[in-house]
Amino acid sequence: MPQDPMDFEWSYWIEWGRERILWLLAGHLLVSQVSRLLVEKYKPWCLMVYGMAACWLLLGIKGFAVILLHATISFAVAQFQLSLLTWLCSLLLLSILRIPAVEEAKRKWYDSENEYYLLLFTVSVRCLFCTSFSLEYCWHGSAQKSSHSFLWMLAYVFYYPMFHNGPLMNFDEFSKQMRRQEAFSLKTNFGILIVGIIRIFFWWCLAELMIHLMYIHALYNSTPPLEAASYWALG
Repeated sequence: MPQDPMDFEWSYWIEWGRERILWLLAGHLLVSQVSRLLVEKYKPWCLMVYGMAACWLLLGIKGFAVILLHATISFAVAQFQLSLLTWLCSLLLLSILRIPAVEEAKRKWYDSENEYYLLLFTVSVRCLFCTSFSLEYCWHGSAQKSSHSFLWMLAYVFYYPMFHNGPLMNFDEFSKQMRRQEAFSLKTNFGILIVGIIRIFFWWCLAELMIHLMYIHALYNSTPPLEAASYWALG
């Protein structure tokens, strides 16, 4: 059965995944395990550097600079330790993305619309991470300045597995997991990896099945079938 051709977002991420993102995630896994074995104390900074390099590779130096600038502005505003100010800053940074002149300028950085959309998706999600860090800095930054430093913010913002499309993890949870030191067990780690791959494969197959059997996006873009259907069918 043919695939629903109107699901832009699924096709978009599948294309990026096959070309670059899947390989960059594999690279992150390798760096994570090597740094855990050799320099566990510096693991967050190794992953931060890797995330920055991956961002530079995919989005170019200008895209990387935009995300770094957003993080810097958010951190500077967080120094006032006012939650309202943090929210206003985040909303302002997001609203700037929709200014026509800014959109046009950013489009010129790339050769294709897909590259521009990748920047747009990534910056929007990074803004959520900046907001999470800044709010938690406002709540208890003074008491825990060492764990809420700008370096920790960069490690959080540039953590690659959640870089382009989430999911969102608050900074405190991220920090706890990064600081937790566990005994290395090849058997345990391999088991976790296999279970993770099986989960991803299952949900990927389910999503593909839905796209081939349930033409949801095609229906959204076709008015006559929607008008002909009863309210019960639409519900």
